[in-house]
Amino acid sequence: MTRAMDIVSSHENRLALLAESELIEAFIIDVNGVPRGKWLQRDKANALLGAGIAIPRSAYLLDVWGRDIIEGGIAFDTGDPDGNCVAVPHSVTQMQWAEGCAVQALLTMREADGSLFYADPRGVLARVLERYAAKALTPVMGVELEFYLVDPNRAGGQRIAPRGADESFWRGWQTDTMGLWEIHDYEPILRDLLRAAAAQSIALDTLISENGPGQFEVTLRYAPDALRIADDAVLFKRAVKQIARQHGLCATFMAKPFGNWAGSGMHVHMSVLDRTGNNVFSGDAMKPSPVLYHALGGLVAAMPDTMLVFAPHANSFRRFAPGTHAPVFGDWGHDNRMSAIRVINAEPRAARLEHRVAGADCNPYLAFAALLGAMLDGIEAEADPGPETIGDKTGLAAPKLPIAWSAATERFAGSARVASIFGTQFQGIFAACKRQEIDEFRRRISDVEYDAYLKNA
Repeated sequence: MTRAMDIVSSHENRLALLAESELIEAFIIDVNGVPRGKWLQRDKANALLGAGIAIPRSAYLLDVWGRDIIEGGIAFDTGDPDGNCVAVPHSVTQMQWAEGCAVQALLTMREADGSLFYADPRGVLARVLERYAAKALTPVMGVELEFYLVDPNRAGGQRIAPRGADESFWRGWQTDTMGLWEIHDYEPILRDLLRAAAAQSIALDTLISENGPGQFEVTLRYAPDALRIADDAVLFKRAVKQIARQHGLCATFMAKPFGNWAGSGMHVHMSVLDRTGNNVFSGDAMKPSPVLYHALGGLVAAMPDTMLVFAPHANSFRRFAPGTHAPVFGDWGHDNRMSAIRVINAEPRAARLEHRVAGADCNPYLAFAALLGAMLDGIEAEADPGPETIGDKTGLAAPKLPIAWSAATERFAGSARVASIFGTQFQGIFAACKRQEIDEFRRRISDVEYDAYLKNA
């Protein structure tokens, strides 16, 4: 009875917050992970938590510049109809960075029969989670998410630069990995960020300074609710961008904003619980259970085909190079941060996998769907991950990853494994989105090309 009363109370509280707001910012997350939406008046409160509101179905399928995907088959081929969106209840919170009482609402779209809209990335993940539920399994996930705080005002002769940077590439460009002074230097921004996360019930475990100037990493708490963790990652990214803007800075989750400094990744920790709440990856102090290695085998096998969701943009592929912490092979190793997947078994009851490939610029819903779909495929097939990587000596059977954007796109587009995880419709529209973006980049000539070839070619 108490739990039922809590649910009713929460619904009433959210409804009251919406009804008392000065404006409501309602948004979906498109295939690129970009929020798209509109401002609403408070008279829409009942609809957001009830019957829903209309949003164009094509809003989910826009390229990174916000243009319709010509080959996507939604905007033009069907007359661009609306779909029905309802608010994700826990996302209904006051926006700490906005003036007055402004409230946000993350939306998800459903078809008339109640089924999930195939182009909604949140729905893609939810469908994968239904496969786990059918087997009485529950994924447990946590995220380490990196980002830079930069000065967008071309400081030091650069397009972007760390706060306070000059042309000497010393002042403002220093790195202080895990340094507390770096955190204190950004304390007003970071405190505002922590407050905004708490107001949205986003559970953060740690915040540290990272390997780049003005680069930080937060850890979203490990929990048995993959959909909520993905929501939290999306909402956190949105919050930090808005708060940085208030402080005159730009928060960027670009995979590689500076060519000479560390890239930003999204490392994902994963395990699986059975119906009794036991970790099926647990073994003993010497070795995890066979199930962990089967899940690992599924991840290794799927990695080349699913690379596009871990590295979805042109800039994403600047992270990947031999000898870095961004791997170029689909390999694995016990407590080995040089491999794509790290097996962690220091505490057998907490045995888990750390997937280290995704960039911070990925769409968390799609990355989670790829990871969880591949893990379950591996468990069901009792897959073998092949020999492990020892140090930087890659396992002989480890597949080479497609570390070029067009190659990753075509690998994704032609994969039967991708179709089974994401559905053929989503597979088609995401590939169409990336092909359109690739075509745009091919038409743009960079300053490096003019420097190299204008006179000398």
